[in-house]
Amino acid sequence: MAYRAPVEDISFFLKTCTALPRLIDEGLVDVSFDLVDPILEEAGKFASSVVEPLDQVGDKEGCSLKDGAVTTPTGWKQSYKAWGEAGWSSVAAEEKFGGQHLPLAVTSALTEFWNTASPSFGIGGVLSMGAIEALSAHGSEHLQKTYLEKLVSGQWSGTMNLTEPQAGSDLAALRAKAVKQDDGTYRIFGSKIFITYGENDIFENIVHLVLARLPDAPAGTKGISLFVVPKFLVNEDGSLGARNDVWCTGIEHKLGLHGSPTCTMTFGDKGEGAIGWLVGEENRGLACMFTMMNNARLAVGIQGVAVAERATQRAFEYAKERRQGKASSWKGEGMAPIIEHPDVQRMLLTMRAETDAARAICLMTADALDRYHRLPDEAARASAHAEASLLTPVAKAFSTDTGIEVSSLGVQVHGGMGYIEETGAAQHYRDARIFAIYEGTNGIQAIDLVTRKLSQQNGDVVNALIDSYRETAEEVKAMDSAQFGHAGLRLAEAVEALGRSTRQMMDWLGADNQKVLAGATPYLRLFARAAGGAYLARAALAAARAQSEGQTDPRLAARIATARFFAENLCPQASGLEQIVAGGYHSLAGGEVVLKLD
Repeated sequence: MAYRAPVEDISFFLKTCTALPRLIDEGLVDVSFDLVDPILEEAGKFASSVVEPLDQVGDKEGCSLKDGAVTTPTGWKQSYKAWGEAGWSSVAAEEKFGGQHLPLAVTSALTEFWNTASPSFGIGGVLSMGAIEALSAHGSEHLQKTYLEKLVSGQWSGTMNLTEPQAGSDLAALRAKAVKQDDGTYRIFGSKIFITYGENDIFENIVHLVLARLPDAPAGTKGISLFVVPKFLVNEDGSLGARNDVWCTGIEHKLGLHGSPTCTMTFGDKGEGAIGWLVGEENRGLACMFTMMNNARLAVGIQGVAVAERATQRAFEYAKERRQGKASSWKGEGMAPIIEHPDVQRMLLTMRAETDAARAICLMTADALDRYHRLPDEAARASAHAEASLLTPVAKAFSTDTGIEVSSLGVQVHGGMGYIEETGAAQHYRDARIFAIYEGTNGIQAIDLVTRKLSQQNGDVVNALIDSYRETAEEVKAMDSAQFGHAGLRLAEAVEALGRSTRQMMDWLGADNQKVLAGATPYLRLFARAAGGAYLARAALAAARAQSEGQTDPRLAARIATARFFAENLCPQASGLEQIVAGGYHSLAGGEVVLKLD
């Protein structure tokens, strides 16, 4: 089945639930919805017509490595070229570097489209966008002049070289070495693993951003510096020069994302070292890299949304066509389409509600970042930045968990055929599994949320957000509408559970961090239940207002039904999650006897 980009749904959400209309009205973004809507439409068409047909090709062919060179699947190079030539690689970058500088809420929607059509394809652009952002924020004028125009145009690509075999998520254990030269350059030595698109046959040059240590650097993360290490050196006139001493020495054989080469990169193995240039200050590389990582964390959350959306569309289509058994609601002849069976309906509605909630959380995170970058008032910008910081780990972790869970449900809807590769359902499940690991595992996201983000401004940031969710729940309750059922009450219960758990976490923080850490993951899930329910409810309230004005588009009723299903069927999980946050530590501590067994 062909992918259909959810253009109208995203446009509706942007118009009714984000600050984008305000930013447009106040002239803080040089765009209007007369432009945004056609951009979404054209991106959706490109994703479905050019990118999506490659997805199963990439999955079946995969990538190959020979003599240090990676060959990508059939059609990959041509499609990336078309993607760049159409201007899609430049949507986020600043105008002075050749970009379009569209709001992040809009570019996040485009990122979803590429990754729904093919996550193996879409992740390449995500890493380049991150490199562009890091160089724009921290690169010298020389580095910006040398690299940004070609990165923005899509002629060159960017990568993020963080971890090493012995380090994993602990970047304090990095060993890659950088030695300063008399000419101001550095020589880089060492190996990096899990480098997405670290080597490929698509782009003219690959601009690696690499974390490494100077010989006299402090221990731990305080002694890490960031360097630009290009595959090909760049001449003064911008042309490509000699090959740098950076090589792909292996590609991973993975569960999913077969079309995306995941490389082991070796620096300085064939001579006097790979030539690199410092980004930012010495021993301050992690701060620079976090600019790129935060961009990537939201983008990976959007990948979770993307694979969930594709799995949901495929499951709905199959459930309408597949006939099996009898259903009391079926009035036609013969066996009923399985979409008539209540348990299949439950699975499909869960898929749709979870996907829409994850998208809403990601778009609201992007919206907070837009306010941070665009609002003129410094206090308002600081508030928006704090909100974005709070939401980012929730967006990354919940959305990627959703991608796994929804794609698993998609296999279940297909039944036995879901376990067969030719239906495509199994590929979504395989592709989705890495997103919960990328860019800081979801456990790390939960720890970041409870140990660093809740305490912002002594808890004022999280409490203000909870208050806004509480107001939304009260507004739904006040509707007193049959369409909304008990949505307001169930949402209010989830929000109050979040409020109580937040106070508990804040009380423990610093005094009993073991309890904080033990409850971190269920707390993040609880946060997402309240946040996702509130954001869906806001879209539903906007839909109800449109109905009251005489609009009859059936998608309005569908938005209300989705918000109600989420509130009545998924928000009640908040009560159980609250209990785990409050008391799960005791059974975790008691489980040590199990953990010590061979």
